[in-house]
Amino acid sequence: MTNHFAHVVRGSGPGLLLAHGAGGGVEGNFGSILDDLARTHTVVGPDYPGSGATPRSTEPLDLDAVADELVSIAVDAGLERFAILGYSLGTAVAVRATTRHPDRVTGLILTAGLTKPDNRLLLGLDVWRELLRGDRRLLAKFLTFAGTGEKQLNALTPAELEAAIDGLVEFVPEGSPEHVDLVARIDTRAELAGISVPTLVVATALDRFVPPTHSRELAAGIPGAELVEIEAGHGIGAEAPGEWLGVIQKFLSASVGEGTN
Repeated sequence: MTNHFAHVVRGSGPGLLLAHGAGGGVEGNFGSILDDLARTHTVVGPDYPGSGATPRSTEPLDLDAVADELVSIAVDAGLERFAILGYSLGTAVAVRATTRHPDRVTGLILTAGLTKPDNRLLLGLDVWRELLRGDRRLLAKFLTFAGTGEKQLNALTPAELEAAIDGLVEFVPEGSPEHVDLVARIDTRAELAGISVPTLVVATALDRFVPPTHSRELAAGIPGAELVEIEAGHGIGAEAPGEWLGVIQKFLSASVGEGTN
């Protein structure tokens, strides 16, 4: 990881660093709210190895190294201090970045996240890993089945459902195997009690892939953390972008003590 991950820098104002999910990317996970976030913040969004324009890693990803790299990118982009918005795997990256660089981080927003995968999630990751080796369309069906909220999924027409699956087939990043392996290894439980920055945990209440129990555990472990539950599956950026953006903006304005003008 000698060269910086490819990244976007958008907007102006207080710093906001994005940490995306496994098998995702900045555009895929945050694209629906990126323009709005950049109206009030300097948003720095790095893509992990094998996502976006960042070359795939030839070795397993390390949580410390990924967290350090994201912080380094933010600092090099001119941000001395910044809040971190983490999604899914990115919540562990955000927690680790705060643990390792406490002087840099002003606040945390942890969405659809986890401290350590349980047996249910490990089984899901195993299926994801196996499907990456073969049928990408079956993988897209599995991720749609597991990651989409029931209400959202059942509102689709057959043609819309097929189109969504087709779109996901095209979206699978090359670095997904390394991302999935990293999720399987994370464990941030011992770090939570030491986090002293304002923290908002956003649970995806209809999530079957990373159920809200994981977010509740995150919130319970971090002193003073606020927990908000949004009626969405794992793909909150597609299912409830307005509500997600609203709680993020409110938190950044009120709890991190930033003006949003």
